[in-house]
Amino acid sequence: MKKLSVIILAAMAMISCGNTYTAHQAELANMNDSINFALGIANGAQIKMYYLSNDSSLETVYEFIDALQAGYDGNVPELTEEARIGKNIGASVSQGEKNGLADNPAWTLNEKMFFQGLVNGLEQDTTVMDVNDARRYFQDQYAASQGSSEKAGKTIKGSCPRKAKTVVLKNNTDSLNFAFGLMNGHDIANYVLKDDSTGAKKVELIKFINKGLKEKVHNLQLKNMAEKIGQSIKEQEANGLIGEPSLATDFALIKQGFINGLLGDNSQFDAQSAGAYIQETLNHIKYGDTKELGEKFLEENKLREGVITTESGLQYEVLKMGKGKKPSATDKVKVHYHGTLIDGKVFDSSVERGEPITFALNQVIAGWTEGVQLMPVGSKFKFYIPQNLGYGERAAGDIPPYSTLIFEVELLDIEK
Repeated sequence: MKKLSVIILAAMAMISCGNTYTAHQAELANMNDSINFALGIANGAQIKMYYLSNDSSLETVYEFIDALQAGYDGNVPELTEEARIGKNIGASVSQGEKNGLADNPAWTLNEKMFFQGLVNGLEQDTTVMDVNDARRYFQDQYAASQGSSEKAGKTIKGSCPRKAKTVVLKNNTDSLNFAFGLMNGHDIANYVLKDDSTGAKKVELIKFINKGLKEKVHNLQLKNMAEKIGQSIKEQEANGLIGEPSLATDFALIKQGFINGLLGDNSQFDAQSAGAYIQETLNHIKYGDTKELGEKFLEENKLREGVITTESGLQYEVLKMGKGKKPSATDKVKVHYHGTLIDGKVFDSSVERGEPITFALNQVIAGWTEGVQLMPVGSKFKFYIPQNLGYGERAAGDIPPYSTLIFEVELLDIEK
């Protein structure tokens, strides 16, 4: 669908349900508890950062949590597209009673003129104003109003009529409101009501506009977001938290995490540590066997004849000892290499590509930085790199998190 005008997309409010919430430390008895709580914290903190920078009132936070609960509980009414858009328009206009027309504090909201323009646009009635003229006029006036110190006057209240009507635009306020309504009505007619052969969808739209007008709202955008998040949590519950079957959803902890995140309580997690904990936990669940198998492999491998283990845990054996100079960590080296996992799967190989590679030795994984410095030019070593000296908890191409890596490396040259 083509992007509609501002009033449709800027859903700005929600109903206050009267509940209050407080941030507090949660009792986290195990990993399952912690990841549920961290999930709420991470999302709540992100929403606070990106959506509450201009509206961090407690009322908005409380309404978000109410909507989150409603979505999870299945208490969100299913509306048709036209009903949903109508309700959002009505709620947005209600919000405009304190913010001005189109959230412009210099423009007085005249609901009667706005809604009449909207309905004229729905019916493609251009008697009062052509839609293209309306867009140009509105855009010019908006540009001219930027930086204005003028304050909007008292809202002229009204409701959405059912039929188009020819009206007289007595002043700039009338013209702005009518033009803005006409623009939106025209877009809705073309993209939402385009198949409304009986007019039933238009009736439904207007009905819900007037319903939305009656709602005293704070932030409908966040309400809608919260409802969808709650619904998503419920829908995914059967498949495990975040799609992981071994993790059970605990909505109460997720909800408290959201509250703490929205209210800025970082006593147990902040956004960064919560996100890191979630990723580490999921990696541990999915790839914990990889880590354990790697550790077992290295324990057995270090006992083999010819394998040397350094203080860091890096293991290597000399396949051929060269007679050249050893590189330092800041040198660029030219090498041929062949990299595999402990099961023999090749994940990268300059040998197979038939072309050596040059890189700065301090810009690679720690196991390489340490190991290649042990090699005189002309040497060929085989390195067994523990996961903590490789990519650790990160995946890298075909390399799973926590993988022990095996490299055969031939040092061809040190390049200055």
